Amino acid sequence: MDLPIVVGVDGSESSLRAVDWAVDETALRGAPLRLVYASLWERYEGESLAADLGKPSEQVTADDIVRSAVRRARLRRPDVEVSTDVLPEEPEYALVREGRNASALVLGTRGRSGFVEMLLGSVSLTVAAHADCPVIVLRGRHDNQVRAGTRGRVVVGVGEKGTDSAALRFAVQETKLRQATLDAVRAWRCPAYETTDHPLLSGEPARLHEQHAVEVLDKALKEVPAEVHLRRRTVEGPARRVLLDASNEADLLVVGARRNPGHLGLQLGRVAHAVLHHSACAVAVVPEHV
Repeated sequence: MDLPIVVGVDGSESSLRAVDWAVDETALRGAPLRLVYASLWERYEGESLAADLGKPSEQVTADDIVRSAVRRARLRRPDVEVSTDVLPEEPEYALVREGRNASALVLGTRGRSGFVEMLLGSVSLTVAAHADCPVIVLRGRHDNQVRAGTRGRVVVGVGEKGTDSAALRFAVQETKLRQATLDAVRAWRCPAYETTDHPLLSGEPARLHEQHAVEVLDKALKEVPAEVHLRRRTVEGPARRVLLDASNEADLLVVGARRNPGHLGLQLGRVAHAVLHHSACAVAVVPEHV
């Protein structure tokens, strides 16, 4: 049986976008959809769903939220198999546990509007840092609608793991499902202490670092299937800035996050942390187990 795609719902606009994305993703994969509401508090204090249901916000319950999400999913894709659950526990723990038997988790940012919408909620951040499966966090819009990908591009940040990268494998899969272009990006920098004022040597350190980036990229991409439309790029600059720039022209940005079984803190690198907070498109954080 195909593992489901799990989406965390809480009635907010960002979770409604997550439902839309998850429904489209299940349709692409032919997988079932599982909608999960988890909270220690039964009532949802918010305006968006309350207005949709015609109830005061204090009367909106967990069951209302789940029923509304199911209705939204079936209106968008009537053929998708949908299951639900309401869990009386902290959403971070519930969703990480759900991820053990999921092909992916899909979450919203949980921001309200303006500046707050730019930042990631604590639930999404914690789940992205601990889940055993890929976590897709919806970003990039400030209404409650998700539209089909219009840019036809998946961006993946290529690290040092080469062909053993789970993030690269996930990006290839998503590219094939979407019949899109895979934009494989390797950032590189020349440390300041390696620069020189000698006119005959000034470009040599930079050239060597760029060449190393090209070699890493070539090695990582050597097993990408020939049918994948692939674009290779090495870009000078911090990886965070390079990937955030690339997100402006993408439907999905894929990054890896190392998982160390002996470490209990947030298991997100600086790059994954930055793109989760500031990407212009959806972000997929894929665990890389060490």
